[in-house]
Amino acid sequence: MSKDKPEVRYYRKRVELFALIDKIKLWPSRAGVLHGIKAVEARGEDRARLTTHCNLVFIVGNSRNSRAARWLRNKWFREVCPQCAIPEWKLAKFDATRFRRGYGSTLEGGR
Repeated sequence: MSKDKPEVRYYRKRVELFALIDKIKLWPSRAGVLHGIKAVEARGEDRARLTTHCNLVFIVGNSRNSRAARWLRNKWFREVCPQCAIPEWKLAKFDATRFRRGYGSTLEGGR
């Protein structure tokens, strides 16, 4: 594969949100800004505290059909956070990621 086009990666469509965040390290805020994740801290069974590279803190629930999970699967965002400074290679890798219903990694074993 060339450096311009990263390898296409496949993940299952209905994976747990925390496993997906642990893998891709990106978070779409409600305003549509894509942030880079610096730390994921578990807060019980179904809650986590996300700290972004621009020091914003989000408390999120583990849901497969939440707004954030849908936005990540569909790659919906308005802009990239300038303070998080997400590198171009990471955005290209995220763009090359595909989500399929019956094919791909289930991202199990991460938590």
